[in-house]
Amino acid sequence: MTFDAITGHKQQKNILLRTIKSNRIAHAYLFTGPDGIGKKMVAVAFAKILLCQNHNGCNNCPSCIKITNGNHPDVHLLDTEGAAIKIEKVRALQRELSLHPLEGKYKIYIINGADKFTTNAANALLKTLEEPQAGTILVLLSSQPETLLSTIRSRCQQLPFSTLPKQQMAAILKQKLELSDTDATVLAALSEGSFKKALGSNRELFLEKRLKLIQSLSALSAGSTIPTFTFADELNAEEESITDILDIFQTFYRDILLLKHNQPENMLVNIDLFETLQRQNKSTTTARLLTKLKALESARFYMQRNVNRKLVLEVMLMRISAA
Repeated sequence: MTFDAITGHKQQKNILLRTIKSNRIAHAYLFTGPDGIGKKMVAVAFAKILLCQNHNGCNNCPSCIKITNGNHPDVHLLDTEGAAIKIEKVRALQRELSLHPLEGKYKIYIINGADKFTTNAANALLKTLEEPQAGTILVLLSSQPETLLSTIRSRCQQLPFSTLPKQQMAAILKQKLELSDTDATVLAALSEGSFKKALGSNRELFLEKRLKLIQSLSALSAGSTIPTFTFADELNAEEESITDILDIFQTFYRDILLLKHNQPENMLVNIDLFETLQRQNKSTTTARLLTKLKALESARFYMQRNVNRKLVLEVMLMRISAA
């Protein structure tokens, strides 16, 4: 993919192009921003421009094609997929960077999930950043840069990335996935600017399962112990999606609060549930909505601390149903 083919991030692409044009390319970059918004695509396209035989990231020359296929000898991608980056990986990186480029002018190493370094690995990487090898470029990608050593951050040229505006992302999703205006708007809002979420397994959760989840949530009432525990069991089985499910519940209550305070409809996320939102708005109060939202935040807090998830969900739903 070329820079021109990447949607958004115009400022970041222009900065990188200016560094190439002025021949002031840094030895290390740190791309920061939420997961799934295009940081890796920009990093790979940047590598193509640097090594392109036509000097523009044409996507058609042998060098660009090799980078696209992941077999260019001078471009390496370390994708952690959630696992910790241990010192052995950094040692391998250091050995690779110590060699001269085989085909191009630079050796480029892209590390996706740079916030996953173990302490030993981070300290080893710091040595590479302090004594960079000529002709080598490191591109670190991180959604949590604050967890990186400050000394690592200070030795990289930082380039922050942000999510696309909701309207722009909705237009892209509508075209790519052939969605209705409503579904595209809902998916864009819930995926929070992350194409990784919108185009992956979250699509089914946000567009199909969401309706049933909200219906079950809305049906809870004080004293309905068995339905509450049954729903908690169902949520507990959704281990990989539970964070996104809590986001769905939060947007639902947020939408009701917006209606209660006479905010415009275009600010709502669950626009396809407008009648349900109106009914809930008439039957509840701001204080009760805030209590429900606090129950959701409390559940997030305890889950992050590895408290028994099923117990946390049961307590959360009981607090919500009692509010």
